[in-house]
Amino acid sequence: MQAYVLLTCNSGTESSLIAELKKIPEVKEVNGVWGKYDIFLKISTENPSGIDQVVSKLRNLGDITSSYTMHVLYGQGGTIDE
Repeated sequence: MQAYVLLTCNSGTESSLIAELKKIPEVKEVNGVWGKYDIFLKISTENPSGIDQVVSKLRNLGDITSSYTMHVLYGQGGTIDE
């Protein structure tokens, strides 16, 4: 399963959070972004409940103030079930 996650964090903590997020095995890509959100993540797990577990882990990181998760719909572009 794949999902994209947008994170908002406390100002000035982006670099340290990105370094911490890169250590999570399910996190496949991490980018700092400008705008409403501060960090963009691509996560991948073997099963749907794995996505929920990773998002729970993210929400427990101290400097993350909010998250927005977008689950990938398989069969709708660029996925294994096209």
